[in-house]
Amino acid sequence: MSSTPYKIPESVLVVIYTPDLEILLLERADKPGYWQSVTGSKDFPGESLEDTAVREVWEETGIVIGSPAVPLNNLQNWQLSNVYDIYPVWRHRYAPGVVKNTEHVFGLQVTRDIGVTLAPREHLDALWLPWRDAADKCFSPSNAEAILQLPQHLGSD
Repeated sequence: MSSTPYKIPESVLVVIYTPDLEILLLERADKPGYWQSVTGSKDFPGESLEDTAVREVWEETGIVIGSPAVPLNNLQNWQLSNVYDIYPVWRHRYAPGVVKNTEHVFGLQVTRDIGVTLAPREHLDALWLPWRDAADKCFSPSNAEAILQLPQHLGSD
């Protein structure tokens, strides 16, 4: 039996973007070449989605939501959820028989000069790309779709 508790199959996806629609992408350490936005599961069943998003952004990028540089209202719940099959390579992290995850999408606006400090056990590199290019680079279809929806959430094309 594993000493680490199983992951909860409910997570957040946080699309971090600038006012000019550049997107921050992170390269996974466990799958080099796989680029994504910030993602992560709840730590415990009662953790709110907003708290999960705030924690995951901090853990993966060092960006502190709720700081003067990134006010809490810069984080927006897009009220969009995706249910998808957990990739087989990561199913061992979940309880036996768990094959689906529910992902809740958030957007976070930051300035382009925000400092990004990667969690080296999770990510190898970070880059900023224009939104359409970022969507093309994502390995996850739900992540790419969320990025493509960014202009709609901002009321622009």
